[in-house]
Amino acid sequence: MSSKPPAEHYGDPFGEQRALAAGRAIVDLSDRDVVTVTGPDRLSWLDSLTSQALAQLAPGASAETLLLDPSGRIEYAARVLDDGETTWLLMDADTGAGFAAFLERMRFMLRVEVADRSAEYATIGTLGEAPAATAAPNGVPLVWVDPWSAVQAGGYQYAAGEHPAAGWSYREALVARDRLGELAGLPAAGTLALEALRIAAWRPRAGTELDERAIPHEFDWLRSAVHLAKGCYRGQETVAKVHNLGHPPRRLVLLHLDGSDNVLPAPGAEVRLGRPDAAGDVVGRVTASAIHHELGPVALALVKRSADPASELTVDADGVLVPAAQEVIVPPGAGSVAEVPRLPRLGAVRR
Repeated sequence: MSSKPPAEHYGDPFGEQRALAAGRAIVDLSDRDVVTVTGPDRLSWLDSLTSQALAQLAPGASAETLLLDPSGRIEYAARVLDDGETTWLLMDADTGAGFAAFLERMRFMLRVEVADRSAEYATIGTLGEAPAATAAPNGVPLVWVDPWSAVQAGGYQYAAGEHPAAGWSYREALVARDRLGELAGLPAAGTLALEALRIAAWRPRAGTELDERAIPHEFDWLRSAVHLAKGCYRGQETVAKVHNLGHPPRRLVLLHLDGSDNVLPAPGAEVRLGRPDAAGDVVGRVTASAIHHELGPVALALVKRSADPASELTVDADGVLVPAAQEVIVPPGAGSVAEVPRLPRLGAVRR
């Protein structure tokens, strides 16, 4: 590992992907950001500002939370870990400073201190055991375990049937940057391997899926990052209205791409209705794409709610029209739960 940008691969993308999936490799994510909050009010304060219930987060426990704007649109996503003394917020690259600045403005008279620790700690990803060099400055190893593998207490899942994240064992460890050299001998996978596995698990990420209009429901993010029964927070009214009475205007889908032309669409590529010989209206855009070691070329895309789940789609990969079949993640009928009384909600109401 080094201060250079993380490698996309080390010469064997599919071999690295298989090793990562089996928990035998680590991924250098050292370009990602780390923000900390200290002080006795830290958890209740973060609970009051963001979408997840954090006030009772136990030392060593992991969570995920979203900062929404007053209209319910996602501004930041944070992976949360508390060690009993400090709350660690693991952020995608180039998002930590903005989130830290927001938190600094919201301190008022509370007993909290905010710091950007990105220059001190690097993020390492794995689907296996965290490396021995994992930091533990307050006696608790800084290992965040992704809650995406199951619907969290207070959360809700729109996806129907068996979820591909059921076996998702992804975690991120923080390593002091002056100890990164200790990881040099460990089997490593590039970021392309992690991206392919993430896409196959339908796992949204701030650095790829979000735009200025994004709301949690569009990505099925209520399953891991939103507590529907917690107290007030910024954007809560929109979350409740869409979930109970409305429908998200867009929905995340998995696209299975035709690999005949050996091209992958870039983020932002247009998704159109119909086959390439009769491609029609633009109904969405690709957010991320990769070649999965079992599924082949796949992509996540955000499409209009009205797009027929049974329709064939075409993706414009820089002028090459690629046929695509969609696999539904968020169904067109997501939301309006108040009108569907038999639909289950997981998690107990906080008392």
